[in-house]
Order: sequence, then structure tokens, then C-alpha cells
Amino acid sequence: MAKMEKIFAVLTAIAMAVGPSSASLVTFVFGDSLTEVGNNNYLQLSLAKSNYPHYGIDFTNGKATGRFTNGRTIGDIISAKLGIPSPPPYLSLLPTDDAILKGVNYASGGAGILNDTGLYFIERLSFDDQIKNFETTKQRMKAKIGDEAANKICNEAVYFIGIGSNDYVNNFLQPFLADGQQFTHDEFVELLISTLAQQLVV
Repeated sequence: MAKMEKIFAVLTAIAMAVGPSSASLVTFVFGDSLTEVGNNNYLQLSLAKSNYPHYGIDFTNGKATGRFTNGRTIGDIISAKLGIPSPPPYLSLLPTDDAILKGVNYASGGAGILNDTGLYFIERLSFDDQIKNFETTKQRMKAKIGDEAANKICNEAVYFIGIGSNDYVNNFLQPFLADGQQFTHDEFVELLISTLAQQLVV
């Protein structure tokens, strides 16, 4: 409960800081099933999908959207706190879509910091994949509105990253996968931290 109070305190602080300009705020969301809003629906072979009942029973219209929850994800909640729509899944957008100028969700159920995480889901967008997709989005934005305007949007955007749990649940803690045998717990933590640090400076 204390952790949740801290999270919502941070969200409230962000919303207050954004103030009247929230209508023009852009958010980019990265992560796993905790933040996905439907990217895996577009991955034909993915075993990590939630686009069927009874997912979504508490969401708008009570329909499954690809969110791994009965209602909203943390990304949806953050967007609501900021007073803006939740950004759509990257794979649902056409290259020419104006929606990319208002924010995109790149999250994918089964994804991890490490590219090997979630391999047995067949298809999912790893964090590296999501970063590449963000770079593609930037190039599409530049083609639409020019380098300066696109860079301004990206520099002023809010970025939310929620990733790492699958690196344990669907990798390190699985007895039939190599990482759990190859690394001690401390070594695995260091691997995650160093990999994430490299990804965030790309």
C-alpha cells in the first residue's frame, strides 16, 4: 500500500507540473505485459496474447484489447493523471499516421531487458526491438514535420519504462533456461543493470 501511495504521489506531482499544457503533452511507453496495450495482437505467432475474454471486462466497453489486465494498465493510469489519451500500440499504426505525433506505446507482453527473455513466447518485442521501433517513429515524425519540430516533441515528451520482471519470471528463474545456470543472482542483477544502462544511452 505504501508503494502504491508513493506511485500515485509521483503521478500527481507530474500532473501538477504539466498543468495547462497537458493537452499538448506526448508520452512514449515501453515495457512488458504490465504496460502493453495490444502490440502482441499484431504478432501472428506470439503465444503472449490477451485479446480474448475475460481480459478487459472492466475496460471501456468491457472488451479485451490486448491489455494483460481486466481494466487499465499503469500506462493508462499515468496518461489519465496527465489528462491525455493513452497512446496507441505501435504495431497498430500506419507509417503515415498522424497519431505518432501524439505518443506511442511500444510495450510487448513477454518482453525483457535481455533479448533472450521470453523466447518461448515465439514472438514478442524485446526492449531492443522497442527502442528500434521508437527510432523508426522519430524518422517518420521528421518526415512529417521536419527535424526541428520532431526533435522538440521527443525532447519534451514524457517517457515511461516498465520492464525487467520477465527477465526473472520468464528467464532467470526457469530451470530449463541457460541464464539461471550460468549466472549467480548477483551476476544476473549486474547483467541486467549494465544492459539496461547501455540501452538507455542509445
